[in-house]
Amino acid sequence: MISKRSLVRRTAAAAAASAAALVLAACGSGDGPSGHDDHTASSPSASASAAQGRHNAADAAFAKGMIPHHRQAVEMADLAPSRAESAEVKKLAEDIKKAQDPEIRTMSGWLTSWGEDVPAEGAMDHSAHGGGGGMMSAEEMDKLKDSSGEAFDTAFMKMMIEHHEGAVEMAKTEQADGVYGPAKTTAAAIITSQTAEITQMNELLGND
Repeated sequence: MISKRSLVRRTAAAAAASAAALVLAACGSGDGPSGHDDHTASSPSASASAAQGRHNAADAAFAKGMIPHHRQAVEMADLAPSRAESAEVKKLAEDIKKAQDPEIRTMSGWLTSWGEDVPAEGAMDHSAHGGGGGMMSAEEMDKLKDSSGEAFDTAFMKMMIEHHEGAVEMAKTEQADGVYGPAKTTAAAIITSQTAEITQMNELLGND
């Protein structure tokens, strides 16, 4: 009799534990941090995205602002091989393109995964970029394209310093307001690399 009662107790305890586990699983499935609970529960791709970390409006704004900003820097860098006189300027332009092309692809991937629009190609003037951030106007870009030799080197570095300063400020905003880990890491890399390039260009220009 004792053994039968013990068996009944164990069976009841196991059933209760199983039921509790089911209740916890049901409660947990709707508490995703992204706010897209149904997607998270039903979609493997959404689950993978959630595993990479949350993002907020500041992260999306950072990517949307930095993509056209980087595209313009790459456009400027593409002019250097045929127009620059200084080997240092040619190398600097090469380094800028090498760093920023992959970042454009990475940030475009973030926006796509978040269901956000990737900025259209050609969105490179002040109006498309929200009025600043060190972006060059169409007139400034035309002037750079029309220059060559030492004049190009000087104009390129002066414009790129302003351009980089805008990028650094945007990256600092992302670090302060963003929550998406990879975006904050990219922002830190931009601050480090572009601050160093600003110092280099100022030295080449003879600025104190």
